[in-house]
Amino acid sequence: MKPSKHFASDNFAPVHPAIFKAIAEANTGHVKAYGDDPYTDAALKKLQAQFGETADAYFVFGGTGANVLGLKTVTESHHAIICAESAHINVDECGAPEKFTGCKILALPSPDGKIRVEQIEPLLAAVGNMHHSQPKVISISQPTEYGTVYTPEEIETLAQFAHQHELLLHVDGARLCNAAAHLEMGLRDITGDVGVDVLSFGGAKNGMMFGEAVIFFKRTYGKAFPFIRKQGMQLFSKMRFIAAQFDAYLTNDLWLKNARHANDMAQLLAKQLAAIPGITITQPVEANAVFAILPKEAIPQIQQHYFFYVWNEATSETRLMTAFDTTQRDVRGFVNAIQTAMKH
Repeated sequence: MKPSKHFASDNFAPVHPAIFKAIAEANTGHVKAYGDDPYTDAALKKLQAQFGETADAYFVFGGTGANVLGLKTVTESHHAIICAESAHINVDECGAPEKFTGCKILALPSPDGKIRVEQIEPLLAAVGNMHHSQPKVISISQPTEYGTVYTPEEIETLAQFAHQHELLLHVDGARLCNAAAHLEMGLRDITGDVGVDVLSFGGAKNGMMFGEAVIFFKRTYGKAFPFIRKQGMQLFSKMRFIAAQFDAYLTNDLWLKNARHANDMAQLLAKQLAAIPGITITQPVEANAVFAILPKEAIPQIQQHYFFYVWNEATSETRLMTAFDTTQRDVRGFVNAIQTAMKH
């Protein structure tokens, strides 16, 4: 019998009971559509409490929509967006950023998922040259696609560099809560307060059913977003069902409790795997992802019981994700399955 939980993605996890309850409680009577309702008003106030009173927030369906429309709002089609090679906008969004923004993506190599000023600086040689796409946005993932976490100082360095060169800093924060939990800092501390201009703030990977928020830290940046959201097919008519989730998510630190637990389970998994001869942990475990090289011949047998993704087929590097509902027992069962497969 296959286990009910896997280690492929935190998207596999169910909806947190408090989120489900909030959706059910919002499912009463009639309210105005398209965000002109008390649920949306309450949730936006919760977001401002977390990110600052000047934070200009809008709800959309999912992470790709949040990234693409947030970037489209602050770019023109002759611009370029700079990111890591492993960035979600470069690898996992089926070309949507290029299609809908018209921008060229300039992807930089990064063994740990992070990009740095010294890598970006040479790209600015194209500024002012009509034959080249013009760099406009630096986009980072926090945490990165490798589960590593930018420190506030690293983000501030990127932001200062961007602003000195009339660029903007965008953060793909699909798992931002996991980064904040790791850093033991508030959400605003690692975004608006260190110079982030545009943020995609996710919840679906941390207990929500669906919904993301696009946040502009200067209202002038988001002025056109309501129109771009509609044109981009991300305006939800029954907005209260996204808003109610965010309201619950940001109440009593549910976002933090969920993320902290997922991170703790990743630490436990990494510790137990590191103790097994023949397994190598390839990245610092700073959020809810463990990257580990497993014996190639054992992987198919393990996957018969627990599904997970092979990140690099050539090296047998795997990505193992924990979630808010992962338990110590789940981790032990998974590790036991790995050990059993390696004995055969």
